[in-house]
Amino acid sequence: MRYLRSTLGAAILSIATVAAQAQSLGFEGGGSASLTGIVPQSMAPYAAQEGVDLQVVLGQSLTKSVMKVAAGKLDLAVAPPPAISEMKTGSGPYKKSPDKAKQLAGNLRALFGFYASAMHAIVWADSGIENWADLKDKRVYIGPPAGSAAGQAAGMIEQASGGLVAGQDYDGIKLPWGSAVQAFQDGQFDMYVGFYPIGSQALNELSLQRPIRILSVGDDVLASPGWSDFSQQQVTGLATIPANTYSGQANADQPIKTGTTLMIVVGNKDLDDETAYKLTKAFWSNIDAMKQANALMSPIDASHPFTGVNVPLHPGAARYYQEQGIEIPAELR
Repeated sequence: MRYLRSTLGAAILSIATVAAQAQSLGFEGGGSASLTGIVPQSMAPYAAQEGVDLQVVLGQSLTKSVMKVAAGKLDLAVAPPPAISEMKTGSGPYKKSPDKAKQLAGNLRALFGFYASAMHAIVWADSGIENWADLKDKRVYIGPPAGSAAGQAAGMIEQASGGLVAGQDYDGIKLPWGSAVQAFQDGQFDMYVGFYPIGSQALNELSLQRPIRILSVGDDVLASPGWSDFSQQQVTGLATIPANTYSGQANADQPIKTGTTLMIVVGNKDLDDETAYKLTKAFWSNIDAMKQANALMSPIDASHPFTGVNVPLHPGAARYYQEQGIEIPAELR
């Protein structure tokens, strides 16, 4: 009995010591069904193995989260690169306090970047909308009132349609993410541009309720200078939704080419180097296990860890990449 008490006491002391030593960091992400939420959640248990306790909070406005990180009021956030670009110029969601935004943008440091959600341009299969030109004078949901999504969706439509502009050629509707799907189902707009990981169960369920059609961007558009400019300005990538991805998709027999968002995990420049190193290591050393646990993470490419990154790397993260023999672009040093 004395041995049992001794062993139990030692175990409790050990747990308490580990808990005391673990560093706790706040980490804000987006929706739980998107990679902006899936990445922080998936990363958390592996960070814990490195002694870093991530307190993940989802459903946040990422344009606000990145500002909190820059101001030192939050440790980590998933950040849209276009929002960081707008911080640097004091434009977009930061135009009310441009000087403050421009000053704080210099405090951001990146751990890594990743391909996030594909832009799904969705209409009901019986809507009569079969190509981008059919959006003329229609009502189109392009994203929430604040954030980068609306600019990305509107830019894709302009390029794919040959010049249709939101507010001029069609009504670009902005609503919070949470109410957009229901509004689409209620007939409040003709197209819903949804930002989803490819193969999202939520979107599959929508397609089963009523057949949908997803519009594809033409190869000629993707090869054009206009698309190149759009991709650079809005910091987007290219995604292909494989044929037969969604059960209720009327045009499921063909792959869909579309734009995809890019995201960065950022911290403040004052985050200590060792912690940044541990977090970067925790993510990339376990990326295969995370993909096996959640197939929606499959687009994340370990061979391109700087995808979308438009702020300098944190020195701790840079140390990890140097150890792995990964060349760091000069502009990220």
